[in-house]
Amino acid sequence: MAGKVALVTGANHGIGAATAVALAAEGVAVFLTYKRLAPLDEPAYPETYDRARAGTADDVVRRIREAGGAAEAAEADLSDPEVPKVLFDQAEKAFGPVEILVNNASGWLSDTFTPTERDQFGRPLRMVDAETHERQFAVDVRAPALLIAEFARRHVARGAGWGRVIGLTSGGPEGFPTEVSYGAAKAAQENYTASAARELGRYGITANMVHPPVTDTGWVNDEVVQYAATLPLGKVAEPEEVAEVITFLASHQGRRVTGQIIKMY
Repeated sequence: MAGKVALVTGANHGIGAATAVALAAEGVAVFLTYKRLAPLDEPAYPETYDRARAGTADDVVRRIREAGGAAEAAEADLSDPEVPKVLFDQAEKAFGPVEILVNNASGWLSDTFTPTERDQFGRPLRMVDAETHERQFAVDVRAPALLIAEFARRHVARGAGWGRVIGLTSGGPEGFPTEVSYGAAKAAQENYTASAARELGRYGITANMVHPPVTDTGWVNDEVVQYAATLPLGKVAEPEEVAEVITFLASHQGRRVTGQIIKMY
């Protein structure tokens, strides 16, 4: 993948940051986006999670550069429909045409149809309303769709023959209780990505989704660890493990994999 260019969203911490580092280690020039978020100030989440969410991507860029890689970062609000074009312009100015798009950013929140104040992990819940729907769908559905569209438009216009689109998902066809808008938004993103796989394969683009296991991106508490112990592999994953799968899908070895949801455990 040496010499390729990637755009990775939501890359100031967690899976996005690990993916940026992993791709850079393979010689990919990485353009990272992030959005600093206000603290949750909630005992159910470790304090380190608030710090990670509120930070820039400067440390990730520094790590990549110190290891000899190429990286740039920009803060971006993906709920703004004008942002995808701007990001591609910035990435192209920094490194050239984007060949790998990783839709990692999320507007995640916990909402529910039931009058329940806390989920099984002790995290606060709120009822589904227009605000929860708009925030979740703006970042997890509309933004990935517009990013894929901009990626495809530029790819076809320059006559390119190699491209990768990789998204992150969660939940499943049976719904996602206590994270219902998140699950619904990810289902929509899965469908957009599946359509991209069918429509863009003729242009050399593969498109897949990765369904990570319970992953310690900073939010994991003792209750989550106990829950993970009941799953097939019995433990919480690290972001780097998810990044390895994303890197495989972006690589030459993943060239015949498209239209798939890769579920990890």
